[in-house]
Amino acid sequence: MATQVAPSGEKQIGPAASAQHISLCLQPQPVPEAAEASSDCTDTQDCFSSEREVQAMMKTMSGGNCNLNVPAKNSYRMVVLGASRVGKSSIVSRFLNGRFEDQYTPTIEDFHRKVYNIRGDMYQLDILDTSGNHPFPAMRRLSILTGDVFILVFSLDNRESFDEVKRLQKQILEVKSCLKNKTKESADLPMVICGNKNDHSEIFRKVRTDEGENLVSSDENCAYFEVSAKKNTNVDEMFYVLFSMAKLPHEMSPSLHRKISIQYGDAFQQKSFRMRRVKDMDAYGMISPFARRPSVNSDLKYIKSKVLREGQSREREKCTVQ
Repeated sequence: MATQVAPSGEKQIGPAASAQHISLCLQPQPVPEAAEASSDCTDTQDCFSSEREVQAMMKTMSGGNCNLNVPAKNSYRMVVLGASRVGKSSIVSRFLNGRFEDQYTPTIEDFHRKVYNIRGDMYQLDILDTSGNHPFPAMRRLSILTGDVFILVFSLDNRESFDEVKRLQKQILEVKSCLKNKTKESADLPMVICGNKNDHSEIFRKVRTDEGENLVSSDENCAYFEVSAKKNTNVDEMFYVLFSMAKLPHEMSPSLHRKISIQYGDAFQQKSFRMRRVKDMDAYGMISPFARRPSVNSDLKYIKSKVLREGQSREREKCTVQ
C-alpha cells in the first residue's frame, strides 16, 4: 500500500532524512492527476500501528500457530492502479478468490497477501489495490516506488479511464527511472495494461483494441489484455503473462496451483508438503487473511535503504500476521 502528505509545500512524509534522500522520486510530476480518492489509513487493518526495522533477511508471517518464513528475495509487491469504477478490485477478487461481486464498493486502499509453496520453495505476493480517486499524489508515488509488478486497469466503455492509464504508465516509467538512476539497478519493470469489461456490447466500446496495443508495442516487459472480471475472461492468461515477464513461477497464476486453507499451518512451508488427495500437484497457494499493509514510514525506509545501498536491495520490514 497513513494520512501524511508529501513534499512541495505539503506536510512531509516520515522522517526528514528519508524524504531528503528520495525527494526527487517523490516530487510531483508534471503529469496531470485525475480525481483520486483518499488513502487515509484510519483503519488499523490497513496500517501497522508500530514501526519495525526494515533490515530483515526474512519476512515472517504467522496465523494462529502457523509461522511461515519467506526469503526476502522471493517477496514481491503487485500494485493495481486505475481510475474509479473500472474493476480493479474485481480483478483482484478473481485472482484471490475466483469470485465476482456485483455490488460496487469504493476502494480506499486494500492490501492482500498470498503465500505459495512451489516445488518446496516459498514465495510471497503482496497486492496493493489502490484507490481510483487519490487526493494525496505522494502516496501514489510511494506505491509506485515500492511496487515490483504493475497492473493498470481501464474500462473499455470509458475513454477517460483509458487516458488515466496513459498518464499512470508515464508516471510509473518516470518515477522508476528516477529510482533506477539513484540505485544503479537494472531490474525490468513488468506491467500489464488491462482493458476491463469486454463482456459489454461493442456499441458501448470507447477504446479500440489497437489503441491499447500501441501503449505496449515498444516495451517487451509490457503487455495488453482485454478482460472481463465478471465473466472471468482472459484473467488467468493476463496473470500468467505478467508473472512470466517478472520471471516468477507461472504456478502463481490462479488456475495453476491448489488453493489451501491457513489451517495447514507450519506444514505448508515444508519442502515435502503435499496434499494426499491431490496427485501430480506441487504448487499450493494460501491467502493470509489478517495481513496488514506495512506502514508508510517502513516503505520510506525501504526506499531510503535502496538509495543509500544500506543492505540487500529487496529487504523490507518484517510483516506479522496474527
